[in-house]
Amino acid sequence: MKRTRTTQAAAAPAASPSELRVSSSVLTDPGCVRETNEDSARVFNPNDPALVADKGVLAVVADGMGGHAAGEVASRIAVETVGRVYYAEPGGAREALTRAFAAANAEIFAAARADEELRGMGTTCTALALVGGAAHAAHVGDSRLYLLRGGEIYQLTEDHSAVMELVKRGVITPEEARRHEDKNVILRALGTTPSVEVEAWDEPLAARDGDTFLLCSDGLCDLVGDEELRDLTLASADTHEACEKLVARARERGGHDNITVAVIALASAAEFGAARAPRETRELEVGG
Repeated sequence: MKRTRTTQAAAAPAASPSELRVSSSVLTDPGCVRETNEDSARVFNPNDPALVADKGVLAVVADGMGGHAAGEVASRIAVETVGRVYYAEPGGAREALTRAFAAANAEIFAAARADEELRGMGTTCTALALVGGAAHAAHVGDSRLYLLRGGEIYQLTEDHSAVMELVKRGVITPEEARRHEDKNVILRALGTTPSVEVEAWDEPLAARDGDTFLLCSDGLCDLVGDEELRDLTLASADTHEACEKLVARARERGGHDNITVAVIALASAAEFGAARAPRETRELEVGG
């Protein structure tokens, strides 16, 4: 059953930073129709233990728009800038994420004004920071962040889209929104205006042993429903296999858009296994 962020999920007891290990993978695919891939994604997993203790592990997914190569440029700037500024900014994760998104917005907007071929470019952006047993998130657009916990899936972000506004007003149902002709019309994006309203969590989400977070562009969640996202992820042996299964399923459904997913799994140090590295990240990119 699809759920938005709930009190039950938010109230989970926090785990000690020393008790959890992170395993993550990223996969981005152009899909079956488009020649270019305007999505970008990365998991930042610093080697510096002090930096990890202070700012944790950061996952970012961006879905660019603007035609030609402009969308690809916008999403790449977003991912690179959010990662760089987040780790450079002092203060807590929420403040650093908000400043990082503002910096990315400014850089994309400036790049678009400086180059006629990039005019009008923009990008969605969804970021998750796991710091000391707590999850922090920031979000603009209609890429999504999910939490898989206890066999359930929770959508932790709300699409900044025209159809979501219709759902909130009770004009259409969530299921009707999936098939609506305006489902890809977004109301916020990085880089299209001089400033942007960033949605950042006021309070972090306490992490649990066994939690899995999934970030994706709409090229995945438009074609693969929430229950299917959950089942394919939970049936996978590891985060790498989960990414491959999810992208493959979207391609089976037609892959009409670029498809990007990042899967981040948390496990206790004992369960993670002494033979494996404390922090494992795999980043993959495949062609059409």
